[in-house]
Amino acid sequence: MKWILAGAAALLLAGFIYWQANTFKTTYVNGLPEYTRLPGREYIFERDCYIFKLKAHDTVWPLVGANVPGAPIAVRELPAEVAPKFVGAKLPAVRILYIAHTGDRFRMVSVRRDSGRHGTVITFEIVFLNVDGRPYPRLDAYWIMDHTPEQHGLAPAILPDYAVPRAMD
Repeated sequence: MKWILAGAAALLLAGFIYWQANTFKTTYVNGLPEYTRLPGREYIFERDCYIFKLKAHDTVWPLVGANVPGAPIAVRELPAEVAPKFVGAKLPAVRILYIAHTGDRFRMVSVRRDSGRHGTVITFEIVFLNVDGRPYPRLDAYWIMDHTPEQHGLAPAILPDYAVPRAMD
């Protein structure tokens, strides 16, 4: 009988260790000084962008970005041309889900940090202002942001190649 109890305890311990190794902690960092100016800001897309998922690295929210030659950040796995014919196409590294069009408006709603044994990932959550009929109203803006300020402890900013701040009335 004591061997059964010892085996069950060992199994529970192994399960707990496995669970701890594969979990992550989510914190919203909106209140940190470097990120307080991001949530609530509204933007307008300056170019068509893809809404996509990377096959090698899954994310909580679909990503938004494009393969713009000469832009500071471009997703090289995406086709250079943003066209409806690529939505759902069989591409080796990405799955294109939808298109964000020039003139679409969005708001930065949250900055979130997921930490775990495999590293830390920052997610810049945005939502379209006109969500009616959109299959993916919430996105991650990582690929349309300038991340160089992060090297100096500052928050990144939306790249003007992709979107510009919306003038508030």
